[in-house]
Amino acid sequence: MPAARRDGPSPRDARLSGLEVWLTGTPAELDAVTAALVDAGHLTQHGTRRPLTSADAGRYRLYLRLSVTADRRRPAGTPDASGGALIDLAAARAARRPA
Repeated sequence: MPAARRDGPSPRDARLSGLEVWLTGTPAELDAVTAALVDAGHLTQHGTRRPLTSADAGRYRLYLRLSVTADRRRPAGTPDASGGALIDLAAARAARRPA
């Protein structure tokens, strides 16, 4: 009978740490969220955008790993979004091509 299998990471692999995020959205949404997350920490791994199919055609999946300081102070008060770009989701969804 074979020996019991050890369940855990390989000692040959580098230790993983940080925040792991899977994102799904349009290219513009992924760009905006990636920029916001990079502002919050340091991007340590940026995956390849993978296109989705069927009802999600025009959307992509993206993997990110970031190093974020847990004790970072959040700004007090209401954030000023006057300089930020807003995405019209209804228009983006209407412009998607059917699968």
